Amino acid sequence: MPIVRVTMATGRTSAQKKAAAVEITDTIVRHCGGHAEHVYVVFDDVPADDWTVGGETITERKAKRGET
Repeated sequence: MPIVRVTMATGRTSAQKKAAAVEITDTIVRHCGGHAEHVYVVFDDVPADDWTVGGETITERKAKRGET
C-alpha cells in the first residue's frame, strides 16, 4: 500500500490536485506494480506564510518577484 505525500503551498484547486493524484497513481502502478486502488495520495497544503526558503516566506519571495 504505497502512500505518497505531496507537500506544497496552498493555492491549487481540487481539480489540479485530482489531476496530479491520477498521474502520481498511474506512475506508481506503472513503475512499481500493484493496483491503483491501493495507492494513497495525500496533499498537505501549507500556507505561504508558514513556509520559508532561505529565511524568507514564500509570500515574501513571490512579492520580490512581483507575483501574487
